[in-house]
Amino acid sequence: MSVFFRRTCGAAFIYAIATQGAWADLTADQVWADWQSYMAGMGYEVTGQQSKSGDTTTISDIAMAMDLPEEDGQFSLTWPEMTLTENSDGTVTLGFPENFPMVIAGEAEGETFRAELAYDQQGLSMVVSGSPEDMTYEYSADTVGVRLVSIEADGETLPAEAAEIGFNMTGMEGVSRMQVGEQRKVEQTFAATQMAYVMAINDPEGEGDVDIRGTLDGMAFEGGGIIPVGTTAGDYQSMIEAGFDFSGDFSFAAGQTAMSGVSTEDGMESSFALNSASQGGAVSVAMNGEQLAYDVSQNATQIAVQSSDLPFPVEMAMSEFGLALDIPVQKAEEPQPFAMSINLTDFTMSDMIWQMFDPAGQLPRDPATVLLDLSGMATVLVNMFDPAVAETLEATGAAPGQLDSVTINELLVSLLGARLEGTGEFAFDNTNTEEFGGMPAPSGQANLTLAGANALLDKLIGMGFMSQEDAMGARMMMGMLAVPGDAPDTLKSTIEITADGQILANGQRIK
Repeated sequence: MSVFFRRTCGAAFIYAIATQGAWADLTADQVWADWQSYMAGMGYEVTGQQSKSGDTTTISDIAMAMDLPEEDGQFSLTWPEMTLTENSDGTVTLGFPENFPMVIAGEAEGETFRAELAYDQQGLSMVVSGSPEDMTYEYSADTVGVRLVSIEADGETLPAEAAEIGFNMTGMEGVSRMQVGEQRKVEQTFAATQMAYVMAINDPEGEGDVDIRGTLDGMAFEGGGIIPVGTTAGDYQSMIEAGFDFSGDFSFAAGQTAMSGVSTEDGMESSFALNSASQGGAVSVAMNGEQLAYDVSQNATQIAVQSSDLPFPVEMAMSEFGLALDIPVQKAEEPQPFAMSINLTDFTMSDMIWQMFDPAGQLPRDPATVLLDLSGMATVLVNMFDPAVAETLEATGAAPGQLDSVTINELLVSLLGARLEGTGEFAFDNTNTEEFGGMPAPSGQANLTLAGANALLDKLIGMGFMSQEDAMGARMMMGMLAVPGDAPDTLKSTIEITADGQILANGQRIK
C-alpha cells in the first residue's frame, strides 16, 4: 500500500500540471506535439489517438507511462480524451469533459497497483495564446476536483469503504507562461477561493481507521523557473546539473483541519481527535544548483486534541509559527553559506494542562516564545541529490559535509517569567576533533542575558519541584558563569572558547 500511495500522489501531481497547462502553441497539432516532446524530455512516453473534425482535434485514449529504473517497475496514467480547438484569433482552446475517469497503474518494489479516479469540473475554460517560443495559458473554473473511486493492490480490490480520498477547488483561475528555447522558462500565477480535501482510510482488517478533512481558503501561488530540456523526472541531480532552477510562493488566508482515528491493539481500542485552525500562512520554496530553501509560516494557530488515553482535552495556541532552512546542496571545495531559523511566538496552553502541575497558579502563565536564528558557512563534500551518494552515506555513515562557522543572530527563550537572550559567533577547526570529544574544535564567543531566573527558582522551590539544595547548586553555577546585570534579577555572561581549547566566562578561565 505504501508504494501505491506514493505512485498515486505522483500521478495526481503530474496530472495537475498537465491540465493546468504550460505547453501549447497556436495550432492543435503543435500543442499535442509539444506536449509529447516535453513529457518525453521528463522521462514519460505520451500516446493517444488523434482525430480531427473541422477546427477541433480530439486526442483519445491518452496514456502517460514512465519506467522506474531504480525500483524496476513502471508507472502509467490514462484518461479518455481532450479536445484542442483552433480559434479564429489564433488561440487554441483546450477542452475536457465535465466528468471522466482516470486510471493510475504500475508496478514497483514487487507490488502492483491500480486505482481509478474520477475527475469532475464545471465551467473550466483554458485558452492558449502566443507563439511557439512564447506560450501563455489562461484558465479558470468554477470547480475542479479529483476523487478516488477504487483501489486494487496485487490483484486484490479493496472494499469501497476502505478509502475516501479527494480534493475539490472552487473559484480557480490562473496564468501560465512558457518561453521555449535551449531551456524552458516557466512563470505561473494561480488562485482559488477554496480547496476542500479528505483522506479517510479504514483498515479492512479492523486494526485502525483515520479520517482527515479540511479546507484552505484564499489560496494563491506565484512562481516559476527553468526546466531543462531532456532531463528525467525524479533525477534531481541531472536536472540541477542541466540548469534546473525553481522558486515559488504559496499562501492561504485561512485553514482548518479535523482529524480523527481509532486503533486496536491486543484487543484494546483507543481513539483520538485533533482539530486545528489558523488565520493563514505561507510557504516559500527555492531549489537550484546552489541551494535548497524552505520558509514556512502560519498565523494565529489553534489546536485541540482529545484522546482516550488523556483524562481531558488538550488545547494550545500560538500567534505565529515559522520554520526556515536554506542549505547548499552541491559539492564544492570552498565553504558555502547556510541559514536556519525557528520561531514559536506567544505559545499558550489551556488551564486544564496548567492544573496538572501548577494547581495553585504560582507560575506565570504569560505566553511563551522560542526563537532561534542561525547562519554560517559549511563545506558540502558530496552532491546531496545523487542517489548513489545517498546510498553510500547510508551504508558508511559518513557525513555529507562539515560545519565551518556558525553565527547566532538571535536566541530568545521566554517562558515561566524568565527570559534568556543571546548572540554569538563561532568558527570550527575540522582538523581538530580530539579537544572536544570527537566534534570539530570551536572558537569564538557568545553573549547571553538571563532575567527572572532567581524568581523562577523560588517558585519552583515553593511548588516542591526543586529542593533548596538543588536551587543553591543552580545559583552557584550561575554565579560562576555570569555577572549581575543592570536590572534586578538579571545576569549577563560572555562565554568565550579560544583556539587552544580554553573556555572563559567573563574573562575567568573555567577550562
